[in-house]
Amino acid sequence: MPTLEFLRSEIERMRVQVSRQRKEILQLQRAGIPTGSAEALLQRMLDKIDILCADRDRMKAALPKPRGKVLGSVPK
Repeated sequence: MPTLEFLRSEIERMRVQVSRQRKEILQLQRAGIPTGSAEALLQRMLDKIDILCADRDRMKAALPKPRGKVLGSVPK
């Protein structure tokens, strides 16, 4: 099972890849080269990021909530 930190770093890494992929698609479009397969790859990457974000959110929700500390209070 991946850790929360691993999921966060993987999401960030994939977002960088998505940015590069978008730039490549723009270059291909400017050159007049068909971009269908590149756009399909981009969509798969975005879907994977959505899955990772959902996993991260589930994992984050499962963590115990930190108890707030109030100045001058007596611990229970």
